[in-house]
Amino acid sequence: MPLARKKTRNYLPLVLLMLALFPIFGSSYYNELIGKIMIMTIFAMSLDLLVGFTGLVSFGHAAFFGVAAYSVVLLSPKYDPGNLLLVLPGAVFTGAAVAFVVGLFVLRTKGIYFIMVTLAFAQMIYFVFHDTPLGGGSDGAFLNVKPELRIGEKVLLDLNEPMQFYYVVLVLLVVAYVFLRVLLRSPLGHALAGIRSNEHRMLSLGFPVFLYKLAGFVTAGGIAGLAGFLSACQYGFVTPEILSWHQSGNVLLMVILGGMGTLNGAAIGAFAFVVLQEVFSALTKHWQLLMGVVIVTVVMVLPGGLSSLPARLKGLLIGGGNRNG
Repeated sequence: MPLARKKTRNYLPLVLLMLALFPIFGSSYYNELIGKIMIMTIFAMSLDLLVGFTGLVSFGHAAFFGVAAYSVVLLSPKYDPGNLLLVLPGAVFTGAAVAFVVGLFVLRTKGIYFIMVTLAFAQMIYFVFHDTPLGGGSDGAFLNVKPELRIGEKVLLDLNEPMQFYYVVLVLLVVAYVFLRVLLRSPLGHALAGIRSNEHRMLSLGFPVFLYKLAGFVTAGGIAGLAGFLSACQYGFVTPEILSWHQSGNVLLMVILGGMGTLNGAAIGAFAFVVLQEVFSALTKHWQLLMGVVIVTVVMVLPGGLSSLPARLKGLLIGGGNRNG
């Protein structure tokens, strides 16, 4: 196992401990901000499964995120809390089911055609919710009461409580991370890596490439659905904009910013993107311009994303020390 990967793993328990203790010292604003970052991390990891590990650059990934978020509202009673054991699996299943249907069509294309077809499908789904009363039209829909986990008269989990919601997000983030780690070490994960490296060779060896890609696509859609569920519960409302190409572009930028092909990079990219968005939007309404400058700079200076920065600095220091010696 590479030394860099071992060091990264050594940092993970520390990061997890910091996240677990953060609500004790943080204000409600920063707790909500960290919650948003964790949700976007789940979303970015789901896309990285396609982009970084399978080589499928999707520009319509927000469709699964948004449809799952809308399903939370549609599956919940209007004025009573929904059943968490029904709404959460329902949202994940919805994201995966939509990914399955879309994948049957888009995975028959490659390259730029795949990018454009995923965008086309996402825009079709966007206009379904934007131009019909299904999800409240362009105004969106409110989640009046967030789901809860209840046994009899006893409420075990109430997502209306900010502290409880924070720890639910943290636990689901860990579950998604561990799930993806295990998947990437499984035969399916190795097959997806082989497809990314050389799809024609995998075909010549007799692998059912289409089925493997469809399995990866559906898995990514389900995890994006998990992020959509959490996003709907955090804000208490959904709008068609969460399905738009802007949202797909944002999560793709997170993956690029952090570094493709590494789940830790997706987390770093989500953190950097959300924090920079908060800072730049406070400075100017044209924050996208500043964000663009940062992303272009990172791509040019750090092709491997922000996650490659420690290794790059270490290489420069060792190289400089050798020259001085």
